Amino acid sequence: MFKPETRFLIVDDFATMRKAIKTTLRSLGYSNFIEAADGKHAFDLLAEQVELNQPIEFIFSDWTMPKVSGIEFLKQCKMSDKFKDIPFVMLTAESEQKHIVEALKAGVSEYIVKPFNPNLMKSKIEKVYTKFNPENKVA
Repeated sequence: MFKPETRFLIVDDFATMRKAIKTTLRSLGYSNFIEAADGKHAFDLLAEQVELNQPIEFIFSDWTMPKVSGIEFLKQCKMSDKFKDIPFVMLTAESEQKHIVEALKAGVSEYIVKPFNPNLMKSKIEKVYTKFNPENKVA
């Protein structure tokens, strides 16, 4: 698994959903979170954290948000040399196959359909870890 001090960016326009994601991540041993309510703010935070020498290491993002949607945010990240290698999990109510395919084509690491549970989130984080660290198997 990722280190307990991994820096997560949680992007969702609903504060209650951000809180639910943080609660689940805390139950998995993580405690380092930054939040944004839309993709524009999230992208600005990514750059800000690099400037502070505290780069984001993992992103959870909703799809449907104001200003910049999650899929647009994902595409911006993947086009950026600074952010293209950050694990990115889309955690959304968008369950149609066309959305999942679009996210996969855009480079999403994993896709979780809401509602989610801690075991599903843990499983997806483990899959992402294995993708980004193929030499290390999940314990």
